[in-house]
Amino acid sequence: MISDPLAVFLALAVVVLVALELEARFPLFRALGSALVGILIGMLLSNTGVLPGESEAYQLLMGPGVSIGVVLILLSVDMGSVRQAGPKMLGAFGFGALGTAIGALVGGLSLAGMIGPDTWKLTGPFTGTYTRGGLNFAALAQAFDTPSELFTAAVAADVIVTALWMMTCLVVPLLFSGRGVASTTASGTTEGESASAGDERTTAGDDSEDTGASPSLAHSLYSSGKAVPIADTAALVVISVGVVWLSGVIAGAVPVLPSILWLTTLTLIIAQIPAVKSLSGGAMWGNYLILLFLASNGARSVVANIVEVGPGVFYFALITVSIHGLVIFGLGRAAGIDTPTLAVASQAAIGGPASAMALASARGYTDRLLPGVAAGLLGYAAGNYAGFAVAALARVLMGA
Repeated sequence: MISDPLAVFLALAVVVLVALELEARFPLFRALGSALVGILIGMLLSNTGVLPGESEAYQLLMGPGVSIGVVLILLSVDMGSVRQAGPKMLGAFGFGALGTAIGALVGGLSLAGMIGPDTWKLTGPFTGTYTRGGLNFAALAQAFDTPSELFTAAVAADVIVTALWMMTCLVVPLLFSGRGVASTTASGTTEGESASAGDERTTAGDDSEDTGASPSLAHSLYSSGKAVPIADTAALVVISVGVVWLSGVIAGAVPVLPSILWLTTLTLIIAQIPAVKSLSGGAMWGNYLILLFLASNGARSVVANIVEVGPGVFYFALITVSIHGLVIFGLGRAAGIDTPTLAVASQAAIGGPASAMALASARGYTDRLLPGVAAGLLGYAAGNYAGFAVAALARVLMGA
């Protein structure tokens, strides 16, 4: 077993590199997405004894790594650009967020007797991660001081349920279409044709040539689209570390709200400054930190931990995502939203922007790729607020 923290960090970096290469080269892994592939590889390595279930490297990524990653991702959120998602995608994402909140509350209330008095401390993290983001999950878990054994079991459950839901979202549109893999997208091409066209490397950024043009929102997670000046990187470091520090100071002075909410609010305000908007590479570096963090989550996801703590945490994650699915597809279809849009929006909530992009690319929904990523980025911003609110309500209802 690899035990040295630096060697563990190196192993995680290799996992991310392998996941990105697999995503770029093979349609199957492109369908899964590098984030999910990295999680699964990390999980495989830890459950086979190659990587430890706990390491200082994981703690580093869960602490400063989580916070800095949140800032860098949120710096790419132009609140005006969220309108690009359109009413259907935003409506679908709203149904998904509502379903997640209901699912977390139902799961927590129904399983409190099985999990124990700290059950409410999982409602916020599950709401946050399924409104979008493993980063939201860890940050909210820290804010509520979730016991480490519950957190570890919840991470393992999250990995398994997220993988199952990705496969579900890949299949559901085909079941509703009734036309198999050749169902026609809104743009008039067949899914097979569009997916083949996307095989040229939709994820990694063919737009990355130094043309001076800004990359698309989707590609900005993988490429800056141009050379990244060292001054831009230096500015991003100053901003991200500064916001993390300042949010901690404010939270200490005004303890009514946790630091993660101050961090989210400060970052969204700063992100609207024109000079900050012009900085290149922020989304890419943030996405890389996310991939490292998710790979470490996979490595922490030792299946034995679920058995040790009990199956209640796994049931919690499963109930949350199942109710999310019932609400987003039930209300979405009733509102006249097409199933592919609902599937992409669901992945934006459950798996994040990269997963939404992977699903849209894999199924040939090219006209939904950009809206899905925009909705996922909105989820990063909304997840912390939703998680905090749901946890507060759950605590009252459970009398904790």
